[in-house]
Amino acid sequence: MEAYCVKCKAKKEMKDAQEVTLKNGRKAMKGKCPDCGTSLFRILGNK
Repeated sequence: MEAYCVKCKAKKEMKDAQEVTLKNGRKAMKGKCPDCGTSLFRILGNK
């Protein structure tokens, strides 16, 4: 899963990605940037 890293200013492949559920019931992916270690977060579609 790719997400945008604000520190590197580029799209990166997530390391240690895991699916989480937000308070409103939507799904999201949470992981780390492989280069700088910053947290990455991407909201998934409704399906």
